[in-house]
Amino acid sequence: MISVEDALGQLFDLVAPMGVEHVPLRRAAGRVLALDVTATRTQPPFAASSMDGYALRRTEVEPDAMFKVIGEAAAGHRFEGIVKAGQAVRIFTGAPVPEGADFVVIQEDTTRRGDLLMLGHDIADKTNIRPAGGDFKAGDVMAAPRVLRPADIALLASMNVATVPVHIKPQVAIIATGDELVQPGETPGPDQIVASNTYGLAAQLEQVGAICRLIPIARDTVPSLTQAFRMAQGADLIISIGGASVGDHDLVASVAAEMGMDQSFYKVAMRPGKPLMAGRLRDIPMIGLPGNPVSAMVCGIVFVAPVLRKMLGLPAEPAPRSARPLACDLPAGGPRAHYMRAMLVDGAVQPESNQDSSLLGVLAQADVLMVRPPDDEARKQGQMIDCIPL
Repeated sequence: MISVEDALGQLFDLVAPMGVEHVPLRRAAGRVLALDVTATRTQPPFAASSMDGYALRRTEVEPDAMFKVIGEAAAGHRFEGIVKAGQAVRIFTGAPVPEGADFVVIQEDTTRRGDLLMLGHDIADKTNIRPAGGDFKAGDVMAAPRVLRPADIALLASMNVATVPVHIKPQVAIIATGDELVQPGETPGPDQIVASNTYGLAAQLEQVGAICRLIPIARDTVPSLTQAFRMAQGADLIISIGGASVGDHDLVASVAAEMGMDQSFYKVAMRPGKPLMAGRLRDIPMIGLPGNPVSAMVCGIVFVAPVLRKMLGLPAEPAPRSARPLACDLPAGGPRAHYMRAMLVDGAVQPESNQDSSLLGVLAQADVLMVRPPDDEARKQGQMIDCIPL
């Protein structure tokens, strides 16, 4: 067995970032920016009023000062003249500040009769003007890589970027194996169960940014598994679920080997998820996950999702963790890293009492995976422990 860290490092070595495609801005949310993008304009492109009021010269601002209103400026409609001594321009939020003016008095601090404007007694020092380029300037860069959030999309639009270079989404082929499986909606036989891993894993990986293709269930025969692997050709990553152990009916490793798989490792010192396998099948990275539902989902979080993030051009890093205080005492841990399903109770982490790797119901109600390293010492309530959010 190898450590989780060694397994993840070898998995990263199997993959490389995907190529680049250009997509319309409307379709760029959630994608990974692949190349730096440069602003083609300055924002704001001109000094603009941040309030409704009157634009005038700052040196003339004093209590009860009087001005002649010579025009109006609105958003999208600038005043074309020049503001001179004793003059003011009615201005609205977002409008360009007229030439000659460098101060906007808010309308609440003025009194107007016809074209005559008089200031109040207590004018604040704030100019109420947004300077040109106060947000960004032409030539400023949005650096890659980054997952594009809604705020990033708004910024790109302001930068006048209509198409965005993003990493191509990896195509992932997912193969469930086993005579005991039927598809959701079918009627299981007396010795069968409904396949859940493929659907949960696909949902998990699509959240990361993959496009998942579910291969028909492969039965526990050499021809069926061979056909499934052939159907998976053309994918950027192959995921098999089940059949990777050493039982008489666990044929994934042997069939993959016969088809040319170059195995990187088999078995990881962790629970759940020990029977994990990885390598290359005809130049396609392949990860063989355990068949137990929770084991497959945990390995998806710990291994597959970080691999996909590297394929999407993001840094090759483990799943993000945060430290939480323990809600209870814990006895000493075992020789393998343990990823325990746990709930958050008033900010503290409480492990579920039953950690059996077949119990999806426990996983569904968990908030985090509480990570215990190999040979972890006994811990006391209140001690901090690393957690992976679910």
